[in-house]
Formats: sequence, C-alpha cells, structure tokens
Amino acid sequence: MVEKKPKVTRPVEQTFEEIRYLKHLIDGKIPVRVKLSDNEEISGVIEYYDQRFIRVSRQGAPNLFIFKHDIKYLSEIAKA
Repeated sequence: MVEKKPKVTRPVEQTFEEIRYLKHLIDGKIPVRVKLSDNEEISGVIEYYDQRFIRVSRQGAPNLFIFKHDIKYLSEIAKA
C-alpha cells in the first residue's frame, strides 16, 4: 500500500499588512523614526509610499525618498 503525503499549502505571499500599516501612519500623520541599513536615523512623517520607496516629510529639512531595501526598521515616535 502506497502512503499518500498530506498536501502542504504554501503560505500567502502578500498579506497586505505593510500597506495597511503605512496607510495608518500616513492617515494619522504619525511621526516615525526610520533606521537605515547604514545606521543613520531619519525622523519625519511618511507622506507617500509605493512598492519600492517611502517619502518622508521633515520639518526644517528637505523631504526624502527612501528606498525600502535601505530601511532596517521604522518605529513610531510617541507624541507628547
């Protein structure tokens, strides 16, 4: 008798959680700190995003387009 292997389902490739979180940050104008892969930190508000980059608005400094592959992580800055 040949034993059948159970079918293994592949995990979903796109959960859309990144999109949901970025929209939350943009809609709420929540300040964030972006840590880049070279350990530089940038603070500001995310204005726009697409598949490859985010646009960060900063007060008293130029706006920046940051490629997602250069981001180590981002975190929300607690409002006072």
